Order: sequence, then structure tokens, then C-alpha cells
Amino acid sequence: MKTHRIASIPGDGIGPEVISAGVEVLRAVAERDGGFEVEVETFPWGADYYRANGMMMPEDGVDTLRGFDAIYFGSAGDPHLPDHITLWGLRLKICQTLDQYANVRPSRLLAGIEGPLKGVGPDRLDWVIVRENSEGEYSGAGGRVHQGLPEEVGLDVSIFTRVGVERIQRFAFELARSRPRKLLTLVTKSNAQRHGMVFWDTVFDRIKGDYPDVRTDKMLVDAMTTRMVLKPESIDTVVATNLHADVLSDLAAALSGSLGIAPTGNLRPERDFPSMFEPIHGSAFDIMGKGIANPIGSFWSAAMMLEHLGEPGAAGRLMTAVERVTAAGEAMPRDLGGTASTREVTDAVLAALRLENA
Repeated sequence: MKTHRIASIPGDGIGPEVISAGVEVLRAVAERDGGFEVEVETFPWGADYYRANGMMMPEDGVDTLRGFDAIYFGSAGDPHLPDHITLWGLRLKICQTLDQYANVRPSRLLAGIEGPLKGVGPDRLDWVIVRENSEGEYSGAGGRVHQGLPEEVGLDVSIFTRVGVERIQRFAFELARSRPRKLLTLVTKSNAQRHGMVFWDTVFDRIKGDYPDVRTDKMLVDAMTTRMVLKPESIDTVVATNLHADVLSDLAAALSGSLGIAPTGNLRPERDFPSMFEPIHGSAFDIMGKGIANPIGSFWSAAMMLEHLGEPGAAGRLMTAVERVTAAGEAMPRDLGGTASTREVTDAVLAALRLENA
């Protein structure tokens, strides 16, 4: 029997709550499938680790992760620590060191969930946003000089390389090609940012001829927000820079019902390093420990992880179970208008899994 070794990093805030629920569901999926098992090792890295050790993870932490098949991540962030410390010390350190350059964020209206867009159902909102995940606006290049003086300067330099831009665009083309509509939208801001963004446009125009079966269009990022709200059915697959896709995917999650359901895959397509999967909702310290965190984002992320690990049947069964629960509406979490606790949502998905596999 195949064994998939998974590194679990619950992280901060509600991360441990939703990841523990996700691991429970993962083990149930594996048991019902019968063709594989999951071996999960948990690492207590995050804000508490930082307070005890002065760093978010051990210096050799990324090297430890290299030996796993996938990484299951909760969240990074603590109101008592600077955000750039928690983010760069853990999540971005993992993503950049393991060169997980393709961030994939699907957004669709799950059965039974009514989004904020009037009259928009699942047939009109079914997107995948592909985010460049290793360079661009989040390269970390820059600095501050003359700190504390009137002439203080802070610089963040966006770095776009031909290798980085072309590989994420080709990844997006391949993904768009695999979907029924075969439509890819490039999002930039090339009217105002005439170097890096025009570079993105140029690379896109040069390689799109290699994918004659994929229809393409382009949007400026500000216009794209309007299109997402007013014409959601006109969108299928989207590719954009690190910053732009980060912002657009949060809007996409809100339009599909809640940040609490949205999944992410930080992919290393070459598979020489492990990929990392996580819900996008963050640490949500305001509800930490109350037992009301929505675990659906962690379940959907687990399904993406199973798909990546070569278990599409198990991934499909998990998503079917999740949608049985949302369609029934009897165990809906609070951010989706219900009253169900994290435990109740998890139990409902476990029961749906048993029913689906009966």
C-alpha cells in the first residue's frame, strides 16, 4: 500500500483547529479508499516557537521538509508580532526556498452556498486564479535607509525574470487547456507600470501561439475587479503577478461565499520538492479557541493535496462529501450564515464520507 508522508504545520491562531480537523478527514478518506495511507508528522512552528527561540522555524526546518511528499499548512500571524516577521519567517521562507512558484487558488460556489452576487450561481462563478508565487512584488528586494530621519526612504523592488514569468504563464496555459472552457485571462497593470508589467504582456504574447486551443484575453487589474463582480461568467482561468493575484483571489473567495472556504496549493510542478497546501483565511485570532472556525478551506486544500499526490478518486470523494454537507445546510459554519461549530462541520463531512463510500 502506498504511504504519503505529510508534514503538518498548523501554525498560529485558528490554524491548529482547522488543520487538526483536516488531518482527521484525510485519515478517514485514506481509510475508506483503501489504496493508500497518510503518515502525518506535526511541526510546532510559528509565533509560539518564535517567542521561545527567536525564529519562526528552525534554521534547518526547510531541509527537514524536503523529505516529505507534501506540506499541510495552517496559518502564520500573531497580533503581538510584526506581520513581516511571521510571514517571512515561515510561509514565505518555505515557498521561496522550495521554489513553489505556482500558487493555485480555485474559487467556485459550492452547492448550497449563496454568494453576495445577486442571481449568480455555480454555473456563473467557477474560476481558478494562478498566482506567481516566488518573485515579483514579494521578492523581498529593497530596504530602508536613513531610518528615523526626515529623509527616510523605504524601497520594495519588484523583480520579474524571464524564467519566472514564462514558467508561471505556461503553467496557467496548461491549466486552462485542461478545463472545459479553455480560456485564460492575463491580468497586469501595464498602462501605469511600463517596465515589469509590459514585460509580462510581452512574454504572454510571445508564448500564447504555443497554445492555439486556448482562448486568451487581457485585463488591467483594476478593471478585473469590476469584471469579477459584474460579469463573473466571462472568467475561467486567470494568471497574474504575486501581488495582483493575491488581492484578486481574496476578492474571489469573498464572492464565492467566504474566505473560510477558500483553498490554496503552493505548487512545485517539477515535484523535486514537496508542494504546500493551505486554507487562505489566515490566523483569525478573534475567533481562536472558540471552536467556531470554518474548516472547509482546510478540507478543500486537503482535496487539492490528494489530487497532487496522485489520488484523484479520493480527492473527488472528499469534495463530494463537503458539498453534500453544504447542500444540506444543516452543518453550516457561522461565516456562511449557520451556527455549526468546527467539530459539527467536521463530523458532518465524516458522515458524508461514510455515506458516499457506502
